[in-house]
Amino acid sequence: MNLTSNRSTCWLCRNIATRAALFLTLTTLSTTPITAQRVVDLTLERAVEMAMDDSYQVRRVRLEVERTEKLLQAELAGLKSQVYMNFALPEFEQISQEYYNFDTGRNEIVDENSRRWQMEFSIEQPVILFGYPTNGYLSLNNRVYRYRQFQEEDSELNYYNRYFVAYQQSLFQPNELKNDLEEAELDLMKAELDFQDDAIEIIYNTARNYNELFELSREAVILQRFVDNLEDALAAANMRAAADSSSAIEVSQAQVALSNARSTLQQARSDFRLEAARLKPDLGLSVADSIVIDPTIALNPIEIDSVRAIELGMTLRPQLRQLEIRRRENEIDLENVRGRNSFRMDLEITYGREMEDPQFSQLMDDPRNSYTVGVRGYLPIWDWGEREARLEAQKLVIQGTELSIAQEREEIEISINNTLANLDEYQRRALNMRQNLDLAERVSRQSLAQYRGGAISIQDLMRALEQQMETGQNFLEAYMGYRRALLDLQGMTYYNFEYGVPVLERYGIQPVEDN
Repeated sequence: MNLTSNRSTCWLCRNIATRAALFLTLTTLSTTPITAQRVVDLTLERAVEMAMDDSYQVRRVRLEVERTEKLLQAELAGLKSQVYMNFALPEFEQISQEYYNFDTGRNEIVDENSRRWQMEFSIEQPVILFGYPTNGYLSLNNRVYRYRQFQEEDSELNYYNRYFVAYQQSLFQPNELKNDLEEAELDLMKAELDFQDDAIEIIYNTARNYNELFELSREAVILQRFVDNLEDALAAANMRAAADSSSAIEVSQAQVALSNARSTLQQARSDFRLEAARLKPDLGLSVADSIVIDPTIALNPIEIDSVRAIELGMTLRPQLRQLEIRRRENEIDLENVRGRNSFRMDLEITYGREMEDPQFSQLMDDPRNSYTVGVRGYLPIWDWGEREARLEAQKLVIQGTELSIAQEREEIEISINNTLANLDEYQRRALNMRQNLDLAERVSRQSLAQYRGGAISIQDLMRALEQQMETGQNFLEAYMGYRRALLDLQGMTYYNFEYGVPVLERYGIQPVEDN
């Protein structure tokens, strides 16, 4: 009997010890998260900063800006002196070629067997006049070669040296140097505008998501106030039921309304958590992080001049400037098409000294003057209208771009005017609803006091409390419409009218790194 009792006691002790160990283990695991949790007090400015830092799109566009910068540097470097060397080390030829013999007056096939070692060193500089590329090149050159020709069992060796100045100029042709440089500058401008466009898009999407979170957070505040009011109403109903048993049904009515309100509040908080979880990856936050938003509404009326807003939309918005860049690119293309299959001339002038001698050491002993003057031209006679058709096609492209610019201007003006009208309407509604909300809150307090004094029924009190909640929701709806209209206007003008600065400047964003 004692043995059985001891065994039972030991088993009980082991069971208690096992449960205690398991409890301590589970407690330790539950209180030690895998990832340290952060509570992020999220504001719009911080959300934009986090989204910009974590955006792959922004990184790609920044790389594109840097790429076009490098291409522009390459074009600018092309306007400076270029040093290069051509060489043939060696060049062997043993071929039969046809030559005309003036002595015999007939063509003859001659077997040529030669060995050539040649080097040409040049320093070439595009000709720039008053900062304007002329499409001409001036160069300093030195050409040296060793030439041995074999004839049967004999051979002849000669050395040749020539140093000269050369000038080459294309006439009646598009200025390739100027056009290439301008196109590189336009590409850089487009890349910077693309960066601004993408940055504004990220700001717009981030602000829109932030506004949705703010609306859900504010909705929870409204519902929490409704729950608090219903709890006060339930407490008052209990007091009335204690004094008068015939009022017991009012307690049940208050309890049902409170239960429904709590359920709606719980759903609103759940919606906030789901929306916050959806937004976390865009902000670079981990799943364990929690987002907190201050739901205080700050409504400061602003007046916006439509003329100035349209002017800002025309000047700051990249779309219009991108179209103007495209038009200039089309004009350059038209110039290139105009030069295709058209009359042109190429002028080349050289002047220098040259010497040929069997001895390499004597190449500089007695050089003689040498020069060349060459003018080559091309005159098209008939092409069945090909060039004219290409010109007309390119002109139509320019006309299409001009139509796009005119359409964009018209759409900017119309959209800004419509958005300003919406903004004014929502602003007036929000201001009116704010006053109505203050009035509804006073009515709720008065109704609760009257119900406690027995002056009104529970139904009248419920209507007053529901009216306060609905008024708060209507105020929130008008305010969020005001925020959305203000955000739309910001996207159309790239200007923040609340702070009176351009949007990129408002968030401290520079188009190019290290600017």
